Amino acid sequence: MDYYEADAGAQSRLDEYFSAIGVALNNKTRRASFATYAMGLLGSADRKSAEPIAAIASADPETCEPAHHRLLRFLRDSPWSDREVRRVAAQHAIDAMTIEEPIQTWVIDDTGFLKQGKHSVGVQRQYTGSAGKVANCQLGVSLSIATRSAHVPIDFELYLPESWTSDPVRRKECHIPEDIEFKTKEDLALVMIDRAVADGVPGGIVLADSWYGRSHRFRSTVRNHGFHYALGILPQQKMWRLDTRERRIPDAEDARTIAERLGQKAFRRITWRDGTMPERRKLSSRFAFCRVKVASDDGTEPAQREAIWLLIEWPDGEAEPTKFALTTLRRQMSKKQLVRLFKERYRTERVYEEMKGELGLDHFEGRSFPGWHHHVSVAICCYAFVVTERMRRFPPSVRRYHPACSHQLAA
Repeated sequence: MDYYEADAGAQSRLDEYFSAIGVALNNKTRRASFATYAMGLLGSADRKSAEPIAAIASADPETCEPAHHRLLRFLRDSPWSDREVRRVAAQHAIDAMTIEEPIQTWVIDDTGFLKQGKHSVGVQRQYTGSAGKVANCQLGVSLSIATRSAHVPIDFELYLPESWTSDPVRRKECHIPEDIEFKTKEDLALVMIDRAVADGVPGGIVLADSWYGRSHRFRSTVRNHGFHYALGILPQQKMWRLDTRERRIPDAEDARTIAERLGQKAFRRITWRDGTMPERRKLSSRFAFCRVKVASDDGTEPAQREAIWLLIEWPDGEAEPTKFALTTLRRQMSKKQLVRLFKERYRTERVYEEMKGELGLDHFEGRSFPGWHHHVSVAICCYAFVVTERMRRFPPSVRRYHPACSHQLAA
């Protein structure tokens, strides 16, 4: 049984939520199709694409095919605004998340959508962390908002390789709008950050892995928006170490060399989170910190560059430090606070897994650019509702969220 069928209160709240989304859809037919598709994603079926959703929603087999075509039109051809619908989902999540805890962090990450063929929009052989290898897939870049206890994606963009944006035939076949040009993953992330800033989404710290943190433009744009950041970087990143009075040591060195100079005694074990059931193993590793100024070819004099933290992690079982990050977070913060905030981004992978496994995030079988974004928008709306219901049942002040709860709520 689906969770909303077992709880009259949840059903009432779902109806109210869908009504708010319906205002953004601004069309009776679209509202009906959205409800059908969203209920399919929230349901218990193994496959959550348009055809099986239509089959489940149709009481009469003869109505299944027309219902399927209506859902396809809703996804592929209907001109509703993804941004307007996602705004409703974001506000719904923000209202619930901030009752007990502030939203501190925005998390940029990306995930792969594995595909068999070559005709789905944006698909090619490319590296995806979801598979941990190069695979035939689409890549989606997301922006999530997070408190200490909750983590919700509010925006998504499909990465289109140049092999797609420069091919008129592919563009036409997959309905890629004329104004869509090639953008790197960093570009897509900055577009979403711009939108969230314009919408007044709360938060003060941007988190991302080294694909984004390696970019000076990404780091500087985040700072220009008034945000702090904690961003992974490559070990080859050049920087100047600072002494105890924050004076620059003349020669720039890469992050790996700085870690070697610090030596093993500089690393201390820090526990940033209790583990999950059943083991309840605490999450910890060894970390060292160093004040630095980053060396970039941007024409800024070293004296004018910001002094920030280099965070170095030496995971258990590794022969040397392997993870590096830069953060502008304040010197007054404890080392444990710095680590805990940086590690919040790792929850995004669990969110991706949940959205794919429970809400069919990667089940879209269409090929079009608008269809992919419409499907993801509905999944975002569904996940925002699931998280708010979860927080209602397990408030942060009462009980920390346990991942097993997701299966009770979303299936």
